[in-house]
Amino acid sequence: QLQASGGGLVQPGGSLRLSCAASGSIFNLDAMGWYRQAPGKQRDLVARITKSGSTNYADSVKGRFTISRDIVKSTMYLRMNSLKPEDTAVYYCNAELLSRQYWGQGTLVTVSS
Repeated sequence: QLQASGGGLVQPGGSLRLSCAASGSIFNLDAMGWYRQAPGKQRDLVARITKSGSTNYADSVKGRFTISRDIVKSTMYLRMNSLKPEDTAVYYCNAELLSRQYWGQGTLVTVSS
């Protein structure tokens, strides 16, 4: 089970940190990631971190967002800086294991003045 938290209302240029707490160990997961879905749009990958620690980001967030994980705490994070109104979306955490996908509930991020 994945539990996402940390969303909220923030002004443009502001920062937020999202957390995704797993009910079990994340050590053996093949990868974890953050996806987002804006109203009327498809769910898209934002950032992903593999078991080896390799990361990849959507072009739109490169240089602004940072994905990380704490294996001891079984938690994944997404640090979001320089937020823009177009970052407004519901953010979902995801885990991959043996070709299966697991999803947490979403957390809403609203960037507005």
